[in-house]
Amino acid sequence: MTEFQGVVPALGKALSARGYDKLTPVQDAVLADGLAGKDLLVSAQTGSGKTVAFGLALAPTLLGEADKFSYAATPLALAVAPTRELALQVKRELEWLYAETGASVASCVGGMDMRTERRALERGVHIVVGTPGRLRDHIERGSLNMSDLKAAVLDEADEMLDMGFRDDLEFILAAAPDTRQTLMFSATVPRAIASLATRYQNDAVRITTTAEREQHLDIEYHAMNVAPADRENAIINVLRYYNPTNALVFCATRAAVNRMLSRFTNRGFSVVALSGELSQNERSHALQSLRDGRAQVCIATDVAARGLDLPNLELVIHAEIPKNRESLLHRSGRTGRAGRKGVCALIVPYNERRKTERLLERANINAEWGLPPSVEQIQQRDRSRLMEDQRLIDPVSDDEKGFVAEILERHSPEQVAAAFLRVHSAGQSAPEELIDPGVREPQKPRREDFKDGVWFSLSVGRDANAEPRWLLPMLCRVGQITSQEIGSIKIQQNETNFEIAPGCVDRFMQAIGPDLMLEKNIAVTKLDRPPTPSPRGERRERPSAPRGDRKPYDKKPYEKKPYEKKPYGKAAEDKKPFEKKPYEKKPYVRKNEDEGARAPSGPPTGRKPTAYVRKSRSEDPGVSRFQKDGDAPRKPKRKFDKGADGPQGKRPQRETPRRDAAPAKPARASSGPPKKLELGAKPKAKPAYKYDQQPVAKRGKDGDSEEGGFAVLKRKKPRNKKKR
Repeated sequence: MTEFQGVVPALGKALSARGYDKLTPVQDAVLADGLAGKDLLVSAQTGSGKTVAFGLALAPTLLGEADKFSYAATPLALAVAPTRELALQVKRELEWLYAETGASVASCVGGMDMRTERRALERGVHIVVGTPGRLRDHIERGSLNMSDLKAAVLDEADEMLDMGFRDDLEFILAAAPDTRQTLMFSATVPRAIASLATRYQNDAVRITTTAEREQHLDIEYHAMNVAPADRENAIINVLRYYNPTNALVFCATRAAVNRMLSRFTNRGFSVVALSGELSQNERSHALQSLRDGRAQVCIATDVAARGLDLPNLELVIHAEIPKNRESLLHRSGRTGRAGRKGVCALIVPYNERRKTERLLERANINAEWGLPPSVEQIQQRDRSRLMEDQRLIDPVSDDEKGFVAEILERHSPEQVAAAFLRVHSAGQSAPEELIDPGVREPQKPRREDFKDGVWFSLSVGRDANAEPRWLLPMLCRVGQITSQEIGSIKIQQNETNFEIAPGCVDRFMQAIGPDLMLEKNIAVTKLDRPPTPSPRGERRERPSAPRGDRKPYDKKPYEKKPYEKKPYGKAAEDKKPFEKKPYEKKPYVRKNEDEGARAPSGPPTGRKPTAYVRKSRSEDPGVSRFQKDGDAPRKPKRKFDKGADGPQGKRPQRETPRRDAAPAKPARASSGPPKKLELGAKPKAKPAYKYDQQPVAKRGKDGDSEEGGFAVLKRKKPRNKKKR
């Protein structure tokens, strides 16, 4: 058994059983002297064994001096991963690493049954591995107890921050005890990771391995120039040329994944998909198919770019160029892991070459530029693999000699070899014929340079609602030309004529194929000379009424009359001059003179102002305190109304009664003891209800109250109680 310095003996046995001869640089770095139980911030290359590294770093904290775990009612360690696939992979790695210690490892990831996870936590586990969202749900529901937690690990911490899990991570770390050991593992350490480490780690030790500075030495990079429409065909040729055990094709969107899945399935490849729209069960089955060999190609989005480990992954294809340097490194890092060689192919359309060159320069990657494998290269590679096939090298066994002799008696060796070739190539897809992208000129041709342009005709016109807004993109996409290489587009009634540059005619004819057909069954015809435009009058043929003996319409020439400015409104001689009338000030007269109106004010007199004389209210209540001598008496103001004095009183009565007024009714007698009825007299009718009549106070128009009077209240109709 190999002895590993600094490793717990139980974990050393597991490493030896796994076939480990020596540890990787990052694993040796976390086992250095003096780092046991300390917080670590580790950055290392993808595929360098970071999962085993933090498993070895956790052992001294979790086990101490013991060789095996005892029963744990609450978890002792917590590992957080950004994706479900990576979390399940970490769980599998920790299970075989801690197999000799009797540790119980549980997973808490989205898409799984939460009740099953809750029952597993209730039975007692030592290590919990999960995604941030599901772990937070368990903590909030009380099913995950963090009181006895000794260590916490954040795997691919930079990716979790990029995916928006910062709040969940802070919640999880805040729920854990402050005395815990915190380990952060990441491929890169940006500023966000450094600030998170400063906040939730205590005197963390920064570890950077040498492999981080030497990016992907075991990966062979190839950048392949293709035409934009040959992207998928180029991927098929790359798969046929390398014929890998497992291949991973990265796309940018889910729609692209579904499109390529259908295309490659029809071409005979064993393909599985991996994207965010699939359930966790479907994603697990897809990865297991790749590991078992039942599937050869996996088409995935960036969900599989982080931490996914496929042992036999030999080829990574970038169907679409990554957006940044980190995505490129993490995608490519799925191959060439743990000392194995890998190939990374970038499918680069000719209009994205400069963008790809800048991306490779930022990532410090030297890629070999060229073209995708051609049909001849693929066939030559198939012959070489066939000649080196072990089935042809192995000797003929005794059980096979009789049947081999019988076959050779009935068939010639040429027929046997041809049959072998047919059987060998039956399950393989035929390579694709690719369009030569050629060398693109740095400057695009201008539209005014179409002196010797070649004209083509399309079988659609105005009758088929042909428009340049959909014809131009279709020609560029199918014909492998740009909009700058297309000249005039003339839409006729039944056809459309367009002009292209002379230098791209051969490429255009090769792209549309020998059938000369575009999308939607549109036929293309090459013209020998420029088309003659049809007269405008023949654009639409409409039945016209018989003209008869009508005279032709003679249009008279337009005569422009000189402009003459006319006066606005009435004529100037009819207008009267404006005469300003003198202003006459009228004296102010009150309407109610009987109430004591003030004398009208006239022009100021020459008398001196008199002093204000304060008078007592008891002497003259109608005179103001600050009234001048000689002024007319003022009307007393009301207390609550402007222009009135005293409390609100009754509205003054009219002195003379109205002619149409009814005679006054006699006043109601004062209440006293009831009078006895005389013999034969009828009693007055009583009200039907007690509250039919109610004495109320009458209100005047000015709000004055008057005594006496009755208000008759309307009696509500009783409800009709329905019998139940």
